[in-house]
Amino acid sequence: MIGVLLVDDEAMVRAGVRSILGNDPEIEVVAEASDGREGVDLAWSHRPDVALIDIRMPGMNGLEAAAEIRRAVPGTGVAILTTFGEEEYVVRALDGGADGFLLKTGDPRELLLGVRAVAEGGAFLSPKVARRVLNGLNHERSTDRLRARERLAQLTAREREVLALLGAGLSNGEIGRRLFMVEGTVKGHVSTIFRRLDARNRVEAAVLAHEAGLVSPASDNPR
Repeated sequence: MIGVLLVDDEAMVRAGVRSILGNDPEIEVVAEASDGREGVDLAWSHRPDVALIDIRMPGMNGLEAAAEIRRAVPGTGVAILTTFGEEEYVVRALDGGADGFLLKTGDPRELLLGVRAVAEGGAFLSPKVARRVLNGLNHERSTDRLRARERLAQLTAREREVLALLGAGLSNGEIGRRLFMVEGTVKGHVSTIFRRLDARNRVEAAVLAHEAGLVSPASDNPR
């Protein structure tokens, strides 16, 4: 069972998300919080598999709460609930170690896929927001971004396959099963991909996979 913590100051949003998650018998909302500080406290006490966190909240905002949860409860994956027009917040969340970005107005199936991906150690980006996240990366990292795109062509065929599946949100174990590799070999490929693309984590690599066209925006399935 995947335990989820909902952190959002809007009761109607929490109710909607809870209803969608309730359609999956393997996902359970174990706690809800209406502000960031309460969310951090509940993450510490409940140790959920995934924390779904809104960005804009009074008091401790979602970015601060996400970063604190990552520090205090490293076993909990963090997915940010966002809306269009908040790219600068998404970039800051990326820097804070968020594992996924989901649109409140997106397809409900994306929410379920995203929660599962983050719970299993993968990364998930709503296809509609992936390109905007990449475009929102700040100017100071533009050189790294260009260098990463150049290096993408230098990845081996197997590394591109791994990157495509990583970009679709699969964990190392799932990638291994899909490509008939042991998990240790997948980890080695992922480390090499990070180094060649100058990506600091799975989310940055996933963003580049979307930008490079390795993941279909329509279906979020790797080509």
